[in-house]
Amino acid sequence: MIKILNTLIDVFLDALKDTLFMIPFLFGVYILIEYMEHASSNKIEKAFKKMGPFGPIGGGIAGSIPQCGISAAAANLYSGKVISLGTIIAVFIATSDEAIPMMIANPEKISVLWKFIIIKIAVAAVAGILVDIIYKLFIRNKSVNKEDHIHELCEHCGCDEHGILYSAFKHTVNIALFVFVITLLLNAAITFVGVDIIAGVMMSNNFFQPFVSALVGFIPNCAASVIITQLYLEDGILSFGSAIAGLCTTTGLGLLVLFKTNRKHTKQNLLICGILYAVAVLTGVIINAVG
Repeated sequence: MIKILNTLIDVFLDALKDTLFMIPFLFGVYILIEYMEHASSNKIEKAFKKMGPFGPIGGGIAGSIPQCGISAAAANLYSGKVISLGTIIAVFIATSDEAIPMMIANPEKISVLWKFIIIKIAVAAVAGILVDIIYKLFIRNKSVNKEDHIHELCEHCGCDEHGILYSAFKHTVNIALFVFVITLLLNAAITFVGVDIIAGVMMSNNFFQPFVSALVGFIPNCAASVIITQLYLEDGILSFGSAIAGLCTTTGLGLLVLFKTNRKHTKQNLLICGILYAVAVLTGVIINAVG
């Protein structure tokens, strides 16, 4: 009994130490993110509209910026017929939610961060362009005109209600607590269950792992990106390709906003989910195969 209690204390302290180490990095990253969002949120709509046929390329680049407002803005603009189907697909694929801050908070993984960003932008742009081409050729619905009302950008994240420091602190605390819980559970599982069994559940070194990871990515909040990133950071549990697959379906609040603002077109929303999943799985399988 004493041995188990000591093991639990060690697991708790390890998780606490890992989380405390991340907090200064997270806080610094979120100060920058909040500054960018407060300074530029009113320019997002204009930027999207100026992209024209190059929307998927711009959408891929915009989606890679770690702001909670980008995917929500894209969902609102797509519902308002301001951007194309390919552009919103590109934004959603490029979105990584909390993955980028978490990797920055782990300096030893900085070199991998650029691979994540570049691959996701490239996949987002290519997928978005192909979707727009197929959509125009076979569905022939070229209506991408502005409606009378476009919803407020980032209206669901609450970032504009307080100052930059408060919002950054709030994000940092929320993510740090979540990371602590996930890390604690992972450490406990690794200690008491074993890495081999966990790897088996997540299908480590298995062809079907990207299929599972891409499904996890659909969890509609930061939980998805935190879980996927943490599993990747834990060596041997989630492969690089599977992590990419999971983060390609991670849209932050984007899908929630889409289903609310575009609720009259449920089939379109489900089509977007289907495309995201197919692209994510295909990308993950290819990366795992060549890697």
